[in-house]
Amino acid sequence: MIYISDKDMKQMNNNWDETVSCVEAAVWAIDKGDYSQPIKPYLRYRNRKNRIIAMPAYVGQDINATGIKWIASFPENITKGIPRANSVVVLNDVDTGVVKSIFNTSLISIIRTASVSGLMIKYYLKERKRKKINIGIIGLGPIGQYHCRMCCNLYGEIIDKIFVYDKRNVSLNINNFGNKIEVLTNWNEVYEESDIFITCTVSDERYINEKPKEGNLLLNVSLRDYTNDIYEFVKDTIIVDDWDEVCREDTDIEQLYLYKGLQKSMVKSIADVVCRGSIGIYKEKDSIMFNPMGMGVFDIAISQYYYEKAIKLGIGTELE
Repeated sequence: MIYISDKDMKQMNNNWDETVSCVEAAVWAIDKGDYSQPIKPYLRYRNRKNRIIAMPAYVGQDINATGIKWIASFPENITKGIPRANSVVVLNDVDTGVVKSIFNTSLISIIRTASVSGLMIKYYLKERKRKKINIGIIGLGPIGQYHCRMCCNLYGEIIDKIFVYDKRNVSLNINNFGNKIEVLTNWNEVYEESDIFITCTVSDERYINEKPKEGNLLLNVSLRDYTNDIYEFVKDTIIVDDWDEVCREDTDIEQLYLYKGLQKSMVKSIADVVCRGSIGIYKEKDSIMFNPMGMGVFDIAISQYYYEKAIKLGIGTELE
């Protein structure tokens, strides 16, 4: 069994093209029905803001991997100077169930999240031809910062500016991104200027209630930033990773379902985007809203990718 730590993960320099392709392959496995993913349970106690989530999954096709991610999200950790999210991933041999690897790092989850966003941007730009784009990111914790890295790495040639805002004034090493980063003083400015707008917050309350920029892509990564006012602008262009996962736990999608009449039949899935080109059915001026709850299938696919990479590079610790 190979033990892979956070330090080990950082030795394996991330290749965004490969991780996005890994997620894309997992989407095809989902569309073929060659996967298994029970609805993930949320463990809560005492402070209801906190949760620990179990995410078991199997993904077939060329990936052929199974295991579980166990991730704790404690938002108030930020005030204590420790990470909000802490997680481990266990990979099992698909034929015997024997544990073959343990990842002790939150980077699997962070890279998976940014890679899913990268995949959506890829298919958005495939349909919406853009010579130049502005990216907007609200929230500059680890997920927000990795989204900056992913966007610059994959789409840097067409990015004019990356507008960022974080009410906690989290520092971002702007030098790593050339002259593309511009720090703004409120979310409204970022929202108005962005062709691709990404929320990466741990907001306690919903606040985005304005009409989005015409024809843009809203990546609702943090899932609890939009008021129900957004419905009138995106009701016909909502995409989810998995309806049954995302329409619960007080997400924006659940709120729209409960109070605005949104139904499963009205939305597209990430499989519709990748396997059937569904973004192409929307009008050029339509804003598109993607809501990813986070799928265990993608975490296991990314973990398998890094497991194979660690074996190849001789990284990690062999345990009995």
